Amino acid sequence: MERFEERYEAYRQAVEAFLQSQFTARPHWADLYESMRYSLLAGGKRIRPVLTLEFARLAGLEEWRRALPAACALELVHTYSLIHDDLPCMDDDDLRRGKPTNHKVYGQTLAVLAGDALQPEAFRLILTAPQLSPEIRADCALILARAAGADGMVAGQVLDTLHAPKTQEELAEVHRLKTGAMIAGACRLGVAAAGGSDGLGQAAEAYGYQLGMAFQIRDDMLDVIGDAATFGKPIGSDQEEGKVTFVDLWGLERCDRAVLAATAAAKSAVAPYDADGFLGALADSLSERKK
Repeated sequence: MERFEERYEAYRQAVEAFLQSQFTARPHWADLYESMRYSLLAGGKRIRPVLTLEFARLAGLEEWRRALPAACALELVHTYSLIHDDLPCMDDDDLRRGKPTNHKVYGQTLAVLAGDALQPEAFRLILTAPQLSPEIRADCALILARAAGADGMVAGQVLDTLHAPKTQEELAEVHRLKTGAMIAGACRLGVAAAGGSDGLGQAAEAYGYQLGMAFQIRDDMLDVIGDAATFGKPIGSDQEEGKVTFVDLWGLERCDRAVLAATAAAKSAVAPYDADGFLGALADSLSERKK
């Protein structure tokens, strides 16, 4: 566990340093940069870029820092999705990670534009990554586009906000697209950045989707049993919005079993590659998270 925490912290610090270096210029549209950085640097566990870096290492990229542009590109897209998700036309949230949401600080117009800007800037990071070949850059850009696009994260958001999912099958599809696609994409990005094998790429994707399912069911549970100060946003927001969750369908006890089952499936998918247990420890830590 100590080795896991040390490596996770090394990855996280590298990601934070890279993100801190972005959008620091002061043009006369610096209010856009300020809004982008407000959400981009708001903290969080940086799970997705950490996964990219670990899979790059597992795929043979000894100097894993070469994968930082790809890892942080995905974090830019994830951040844009959170900014837009919090808007009044979607979840209408006032808090994110214990701080006022972007539109509460900068207004809706600049919040939308900050999210808009983060998307192409993510692809700029990949396509100008100095230590990746043109072929690998293209592979990484395609993986991110598929994970985040109309058949990935955005599709999940459409189903979640406009289609009122109510059944187990409908909720599973939402979670696979909205949450799982980006986590699986983060894992595949790491393999691609290292030029890794198809076998590892497929295992990484399977791990990511199972991890995403466990993560989202745990999120549903925390919206009922979590502590608002720890969770960083109000408890019970799903119920207030009339959303059906796995807790509504299954109850807390069955949800807990489902989290453990998805976590076990994630660990099994990468067992042949996870020699030192980092990915297993990460999956276990997320299954027990409080925020």
